[in-house]
Amino acid sequence: MAIVILDRLAVPIVLAPLAGGPSTPPLAAAVSNAGGLGFLGAGYLAATALQEQIAQVRTLTSGPFGVNVFVPGTPAEPEAVAAYAARLAAEAQRAGADLGQARFDDDDWDNKLALLAADPVPVVSFTFGCPQPGVIGALQAAGSEVWVTVASPADARQAEAAGADALVLQGAEAGGHRSSFTDDPGADEGFGLLALVQLVHAQSALPLVAAGGISTGGAIAAVLAAGASAAQLGTAFLRVAEAGTPQVHRDAVAGSGETAVTRAFTGRLARGIRNRFLHEHSAAAPSAYPEVHHLTSPMRRAARAAGDPDLVNLWAGQTHELSRDLPAAELVAVLAEEARAAARAAAGRLARN
Repeated sequence: MAIVILDRLAVPIVLAPLAGGPSTPPLAAAVSNAGGLGFLGAGYLAATALQEQIAQVRTLTSGPFGVNVFVPGTPAEPEAVAAYAARLAAEAQRAGADLGQARFDDDDWDNKLALLAADPVPVVSFTFGCPQPGVIGALQAAGSEVWVTVASPADARQAEAAGADALVLQGAEAGGHRSSFTDDPGADEGFGLLALVQLVHAQSALPLVAAGGISTGGAIAAVLAAGASAAQLGTAFLRVAEAGTPQVHRDAVAGSGETAVTRAFTGRLARGIRNRFLHEHSAAAPSAYPEVHHLTSPMRRAARAAGDPDLVNLWAGQTHELSRDLPAAELVAVLAEEARAAARAAAGRLARN
């Protein structure tokens, strides 16, 4: 199907899905109303809750928006999860919470797909893997564009072969979960965003949406110049009023703390601001998503309520300290003007003899 959403945007800014709390219908609608593309993060939601959020977005905007869905993985080794649970028992006790049940689930995959096929939204994007061609085709037949999030040129080739309409290129700078198709053990490895955009642009004619470490208009201009059709920003929106970001997370994002990639909180590689839990448990954490996510969820919830930054997954990209506390629409406008100014400045330098 022909891509039309990116061409219709007044500004080439896409809101990252931000599943797990920061994603809200008012945030998605505000970005769409400002000329960008808002997104709902369907991760961790039941299909019934997602249906309610989609309905709310439609009451708040007439613009296009998207929904992001997690592709299910495979169950982890129970012994590794059990050993990690034993290691965390004292942490949970200090937090005044029990450890959760370390279970595998598919995040209500079938019901979400059925909902999105029956009540289509303009864009459905996928994270954590590449859906089967039949899944992509069914959503396209319902009227949705299908985007797949990739973290390497190999991922991009697989997604294009499966029938994706566009590729979201996630650089290693990005905050939150790494969206590579395999949860490889190299926590500090991965393609930087500009390298990834250049490599995929050279091999694919699909529209590209660049994500990872983009917090300023200058960075937006840079990825557009490199071949992207739009920039996707997540960490940059964590502090806006419409986001559901907990205060302890907002405070950390506003600071200058270093980030690192870890499996300690969820069992899947993700970039967050360094804290005690990340430092002490990253080396021992198994590759076990969503089992570890469910295991640590009650402890993290208690820490958020208590405002304890040392037990919370403070997901953030490498440029988090450049984030701004503005209304979402104002942030979109500021970023767009910065991008225009940066593009003009770059063109002026290139025009010099």
